[in-house]
Amino acid sequence: MSDDALTTWCKVREQVDWSSAASVRPAPVRPAVDGLAAWFDGPVRLRDPDRADRLLAAMTLSRAAASQGEPLTPTLLAGCQELVLGVNNVSLRQGDAFAKDGRERYGLTPHTWQDFAACLCQSTDPSIPLPARAARAYLDVAFFHPYPDGNARLALLVLAHVLETEGVRLDEVGPLQTTRYADDPDGALDLAALVTVLIRATQRRATAR
Repeated sequence: MSDDALTTWCKVREQVDWSSAASVRPAPVRPAVDGLAAWFDGPVRLRDPDRADRLLAAMTLSRAAASQGEPLTPTLLAGCQELVLGVNNVSLRQGDAFAKDGRERYGLTPHTWQDFAACLCQSTDPSIPLPARAARAYLDVAFFHPYPDGNARLALLVLAHVLETEGVRLDEVGPLQTTRYADDPDGALDLAALVTVLIRATQRRATAR
């Protein structure tokens, strides 16, 4: 059996110096182009119009929660995932999960979902810069892999939710669509740095209008 990528991620997660992973503490920004909506309405809609509609509905739910200051919780994620998948209810996976053609295995223990909830709570930690919190939450969803399907889509929504709670939206999200690996601390830092770059670029273009 392959190594447990979730156990690996939890160790990597503790090793990364998230407090120095991203230097920017951005002010709220509303770009001329809503990058997340544009991604769903553009590349996603070209492939699957129904999927695009579901993702836009989940985005609306997530943003409404963020506007009320609601943090990431398993309940909020379940509500978003129901919309993402177009089902009436979703359940956390009940066994090991696999991704990347089976190269990564995400194990399941009696404390997996308690640990996941604790990680979600850390998305509001003010000692960690916003881009790093958003990147870390994205990777938490990717590697805890809470649902049998749709985790990559949920991870992007979660990243956007963390930014939205502080009034930040990106004008492009395409560069975030890159494969990530659980055993890659440098990759985790790179994702936080990428979110920083995207925020700064969004702010620059917004102020240049």
